Amino acid sequence: MATDTPAPEAPHRILLPQILPALVVGVGSALLFLGISAIAEQLQHVLWNTLPDALGIGNYSSLWMISMLTATGIAVGLVVWKVYGHAGGDPAEGGLGGAPIAVPVVPGLLIAATFGLAGGVSLGPENPTIVSAIALAFWIGTKLLPAVPGVLWVSLATAATFGALFGTPVAAALVLSEALAGQPGKGSLWDKLFAPLVAAGAGAMTTQLISDPSFDIGLPPLDDPGFGDLLAALIVATLAAAFGLLACYAFPYVHRAFGRLRHPMVMLPVGGLVLGLLGALGGHLTLFKGLEETRELAADIGVFGSGELAKLAVVKTLALLVAAASGFRGGRVFPAVFIGAAFGLCAQALVPEIHPAVAVSAGVLGILLATTRQGWVSLFVAAVLASSPSMVAVLCIAILPAWLVVTGRPVLELDEHGDSLR
Repeated sequence: MATDTPAPEAPHRILLPQILPALVVGVGSALLFLGISAIAEQLQHVLWNTLPDALGIGNYSSLWMISMLTATGIAVGLVVWKVYGHAGGDPAEGGLGGAPIAVPVVPGLLIAATFGLAGGVSLGPENPTIVSAIALAFWIGTKLLPAVPGVLWVSLATAATFGALFGTPVAAALVLSEALAGQPGKGSLWDKLFAPLVAAGAGAMTTQLISDPSFDIGLPPLDDPGFGDLLAALIVATLAAAFGLLACYAFPYVHRAFGRLRHPMVMLPVGGLVLGLLGALGGHLTLFKGLEETRELAADIGVFGSGELAKLAVVKTLALLVAAASGFRGGRVFPAVFIGAAFGLCAQALVPEIHPAVAVSAGVLGILLATTRQGWVSLFVAAVLASSPSMVAVLCIAILPAWLVVTGRPVLELDEHGDSLR
């Protein structure tokens, strides 16, 4: 006798109960990001303005940059050495997201990341914030709602933090669509994206209401791109991708060099000293995560020559490699944006006929594509910086040859054996 199989549950009965947890995770992740950013900004002001002014030292004198970044290395080294959990695992092995870490490790990770952000290290807040948000959401969520799959809390926290970081849920949707498209499971892609998009929207709105973030760097808009603009974008994006790959190939060697120092109280102070020397060489624009410094570059188009811009791109790339390889906690997206902008403006200085919006957006596209291998995020960030809807079509074509350059090649991330991921 045939047995009746239960009818599948209607999708809305599954999705609607996810809204409230997604809203809570979204707001909580945004507040975590905003809190860490606010603390880092206040500490940065003390370290780079109040303290040198009180001592009668130039804010960005070579001596102060070397001293401050070495001191930052010592401070982060102490956290990694002595605080429970050692501020998480090796940051060279961490991407955007991943499995939840233990909650007691989160304070050390956030303290180390905050010291790095304030001290001028060339890393952004994205990786530590996402990792911390995932750990907290997973721990609290599985305690309060044990029936909810753990992977959902990971997706919610990842999406929420992306929404908070960029002030829009679009970036989260693009990242998760890449991650979820090939995963098995019931429902369509949009069923899987439903709750994470709620979390991303809540995170983005929380950030917008509290801090009013903006990725507008003041580039002149390009309203009517032509064939010359497309050709320039194709060339700049491809060359930028090749330049970014050089950093990816060099990363394991730099990581092994610092690994030979073994102890965090040696690795991180030495890393800080090298970063200080690079800062003295490249100037203050090569310090910090890079978004404000990118705005300064865009505001001074025509002021820097091609040689100066090339030096900024190379020094910032070296600073990113040293920071990521020596044990500092932070992300690579924001420094890569500065590198791409400097690379693009260098091309524009060499060929003034290239529109600045094309140069910057194509340069950022190529560098991000090489260092993150996140196609949608690279395209999104490049398009946002261009501040011109008509540039989207140009970038969608420019990404294709750049992708051919980077696909199947090393990324700026290592596996547990210290080898490049591909």
